[in-house]
Amino acid sequence: MRYAVISDIHSNLEATDDVLNEIDNRDVDEIICLGDIVGYNADPNECIELISGRGIKCIMGNHDARASSIEEPDNFTYLAKEAILWTRRQLQSKNIAFLKNLPRRLHLPAKKLLAVHGSINSTDDYIFSLQDVITNFKFMEMESAVDICFFGHTHIQIAYYNNGDNIYPVYEKEFTIKDNTRYLINPGSVGQPRDGDPRAAFLIFDSDAKRIEFIRVKYDIGKCLEKIMNAGLPAELAERLKAGW
Repeated sequence: MRYAVISDIHSNLEATDDVLNEIDNRDVDEIICLGDIVGYNADPNECIELISGRGIKCIMGNHDARASSIEEPDNFTYLAKEAILWTRRQLQSKNIAFLKNLPRRLHLPAKKLLAVHGSINSTDDYIFSLQDVITNFKFMEMESAVDICFFGHTHIQIAYYNNGDNIYPVYEKEFTIKDNTRYLINPGSVGQPRDGDPRAAFLIFDSDAKRIEFIRVKYDIGKCLEKIMNAGLPAELAERLKAGW
């Protein structure tokens, strides 16, 4: 099986369109979305309808939970909260229902795979620091059937592996999954990268070849920036998107 793993779309229609077009050209069997379809950018309904219309398996992100009013954005930054409140005013009822019905995690049979949004035990927690990585590898040990956990939320393409003795980061854009080793892997963000590269990010996992490939895609950022400004969203969101940070 060849899986495309996407995450953190954040209402960026231009990036999502071009990522899905790239995926369609890469002989993929299934697409997995790690959540945060909405937030920050100006096309929440259109992005939800792309994901739902294609039957893409998706989990709930923290922005999805807030936009659908399952939870309140009280602990969000000013920019994130403003975008969520704007998004709530835009969302159609059918798309609110779609977000509310998303699961918090997915188990897949390929190489004993788990998909989450934030950390293994929390949609809101980040896997960011070394301690976060250590903690989540311990969670994986408790869930003995899991060898690979895909996570999002940080908007940074990164992978870590644990061979039982030590934990290492993976710097290669393509790498092979090793036997008797657990992995935490983040595909990066489709709609708001935060690693200094403004191109949309995703990955492909080939479960037969045991290969991971990190991929970046150029898209029409200018059009997305224009929509942000025309929608009356904070200008800082456009500046951040352009900088990839």
